[in-house]
Amino acid sequence: METKELIAVIGGSQASADILEMAEQVGRLLAARDVGVVCGGLTGVMEAVCRGAWQAGGLTVGILPTNRVEDANPYVQVKIPTGIGTARNALVVRSGRAVIAIDGGYGTLTEIGYALAEGIPVVALASWEIGIDGKADSAINRAATPEEAVETALTLANL
Repeated sequence: METKELIAVIGGSQASADILEMAEQVGRLLAARDVGVVCGGLTGVMEAVCRGAWQAGGLTVGILPTNRVEDANPYVQVKIPTGIGTARNALVVRSGRAVIAIDGGYGTLTEIGYALAEGIPVVALASWEIGIDGKADSAINRAATPEEAVETALTLANL
């Protein structure tokens, strides 16, 4: 049995229609490249990326903050209930070969921090830009389109 490589996609549980369309496109593009999606498994960006991947025949994995599989969005195929709340953020990013951050709030920011601390490549699509002393952190790779985000993530992940 072949094991699929995963890219973590992170983002807010609430987002605008434009952001959700970008997330869905990221899911479709990853599935087209035969790469699975791992996310937090709930609503918003997580649901949109899973929907795109699922519709394109890709694998979707949701690492849930609750202990209930029923809390997963309808496009999550592999549901992992943790019961550990936002501590699951570290598991989400550690499960991917790279991280694509789309929009998001402080939860997304913590996931970006976990990824950077672990040396996992991060690609930001309409997401956080962080820096020190007024200088942007070059460890976060900026992308302007879903296509660029996916291509950059796959390249950084050596996939």
